[in-house]
Amino acid sequence: MTRNKLLSIVNLQLIHKKLYTRDAVRVRFAPSPTGQLHLGGLRTALYNYLFARKNNGSFILRIEDTDQTRLQIGAQEKLHENLIWTGIIPDEDPIRGGPKGPYLQSERLDLYKEQVKVLLDNGSAYYCFCSDRRLELLKKEALKTRQIPKYDNRCRHLEKNEIKQKMEQEIPYCIRFKLSSNPVSFKDIVYRDVSLTLQEGDPVIIKTDGFPTYHFANVVDDHFMEISHVLRGVEWLLSTPKHLELYNAFGWTPPHYAHLPLILNTDGSKLSKRQGDISVESFKKNGIFPLALINYITLAGSGFQRDTNVLTCYNYEELIKQFDITTVNENSSKLNPDLLLDLNRLELCKLLADKVNSKYLVEKVRKLVTEAFPERIKDGSLQLDEDHILTVLNWARNRIHNLNDLVTPNFAFIWILAQDKSVASDSNELESLKMLSNKLMEMNPTDFNQNTLKDYLKDFTKSNGIKFSNFMKLLRKSLSGLEQGPSVAEMMEILGKKETLTRLNKNVDTL
Repeated sequence: MTRNKLLSIVNLQLIHKKLYTRDAVRVRFAPSPTGQLHLGGLRTALYNYLFARKNNGSFILRIEDTDQTRLQIGAQEKLHENLIWTGIIPDEDPIRGGPKGPYLQSERLDLYKEQVKVLLDNGSAYYCFCSDRRLELLKKEALKTRQIPKYDNRCRHLEKNEIKQKMEQEIPYCIRFKLSSNPVSFKDIVYRDVSLTLQEGDPVIIKTDGFPTYHFANVVDDHFMEISHVLRGVEWLLSTPKHLELYNAFGWTPPHYAHLPLILNTDGSKLSKRQGDISVESFKKNGIFPLALINYITLAGSGFQRDTNVLTCYNYEELIKQFDITTVNENSSKLNPDLLLDLNRLELCKLLADKVNSKYLVEKVRKLVTEAFPERIKDGSLQLDEDHILTVLNWARNRIHNLNDLVTPNFAFIWILAQDKSVASDSNELESLKMLSNKLMEMNPTDFNQNTLKDYLKDFTKSNGIKFSNFMKLLRKSLSGLEQGPSVAEMMEILGKKETLTRLNKNVDTL
């Protein structure tokens, strides 16, 4: 290893050590309420949350709603609800409030007006009176000559009297920030030493409608909310020089930056808000547990010191201990949906092992069943007592990945009781059900599994001169009242010995 490279590593370690010894770590997640929270946004929120908890800091939720044209009704409330569902609880947010509020950008307009005046007064910003038509012509001309469309900074050079005259004529204007043409260098916790030159015209910081643009409001808010570290997606890396120039123009100290690499779909494509199946709401509706989803995200990337040979669904306390922002690497990572299902099963097992959480699962299953079979609520044919649900859950714990699997048509028999009439059509069938019930009573509950029962039923029909296929139809109807479903032996295993006997005897007693 060369001396220069060794010094570089030592310097980075000193920088990272300094990050952890700051008096007040304050981080934020600042989404716009323009759509659903998806996995990329959830990962950003999670890493900020873990970093804050790791360093005894504060995690702030700020809603960036300055683009009024793209707002979606209810998006802000749903976003907050989904964060709470995943266990990411803000210390300060629009609902709870806090010392640095308000936490809605649309309620901070007076602050932006004050601060843009600072830039106008020190010559870092200027009024731009260019019409939309002129800007569109500039764009068309650039595309025609195969150049990157950008503003030509025309209004940067207006004299004071020209500005005054246009103001008096009430010509619409925006406010632009003067960008430097020099390279901007900075240290990023993930991407290390970065140097970028901005290839664009002076950006708008206050729009014609008086609302700030993202870049301006972002910097102003981070400063006044005393944000110490900005952890965000790598797509914002190219914007960082612009933000640093704004900090410099104000004379403020910028936060530390850590840009997180991309999470990709299984096929290597970028995640997109337009993908309905990667939204937190979608996973929630599809029966994924919060901690399973959180762990799924941590597996799609780096930043955690753990045993990678054993798949484990960690709790938040463990995740906080494992998290180390300095070990996040630059490589993009692909999602592996199979791991999510395995994590969900692990979380199901963990919840079942806890008495309090098992009651939560019982209620969750009860709700799923009533929603899946609403027509059965009135006739009272749903079996939803706690013991029965727990028996089913204990059978399912190592066989299913998702509670929703329990309310598919194939498993309807678990919850729907046969009607109050016997399925036996004659005395021979009745006698055969009685005989089987008596035999099953003698059977050890530990042997009540699909493979053993399959052989047991074959031996029973053979030794009693009963046609196997006919008896299986009779037994299926007796247990479920249904014509189709899993094999009879599997049905009996799922129901367990006690419930199987209860349903058999009910048919016998009814006749």
